[in-house]
Amino acid sequence: MSAQDQAREPARDRTDEHVERWLPVLPDLDPDIEGAVTRMKMIAHHLRRFRDQSLVDHDLQRHEFETLHALAGRGGRASPSELAHDLDMAPASITGRLDTLAHRGFVRRTPSAKDRRRVDIELTDDGRATWLGSMDVLGHEEYRLLGALDADERRTLSDLLRRILLAAEDVQGLR
Repeated sequence: MSAQDQAREPARDRTDEHVERWLPVLPDLDPDIEGAVTRMKMIAHHLRRFRDQSLVDHDLQRHEFETLHALAGRGGRASPSELAHDLDMAPASITGRLDTLAHRGFVRRTPSAKDRRRVDIELTDDGRATWLGSMDVLGHEEYRLLGALDADERRTLSDLLRRILLAAEDVQGLR
């Protein structure tokens, strides 16, 4: 193979070897489907490791991070039932999470502006700083990985993944 031919060939990764190993075993295997699915799994695993290390570094349990994240996504203030809905939990199940986060100083309960009989959960400055610190590590890695693509390629990738996710949601009855 000439140097010019080698320059045109894409770099190989571990998935290429995986596909080559399975093709003789499963001759009907579509190497593009197997390659795409395997790469998506490996990228998701890579990002999960970064997230998990970030949680350790910020002394957060995953469920604590998810709760802070849901609260931040609502502008830093929400009712317990809204958070339970966002986290796909039973409303009674969220109380323990909120108690722990309040004890750590990450959230506080405040009277609801809509109903005096209820409370809202509010993200504290410490809670926001801890959540942002944890997000920062993962965010940098996401930007680093997707920085391998230019802006048009990132948009195309996002659009293609949307189509795949819509197909998955359709089968699961989520749409």
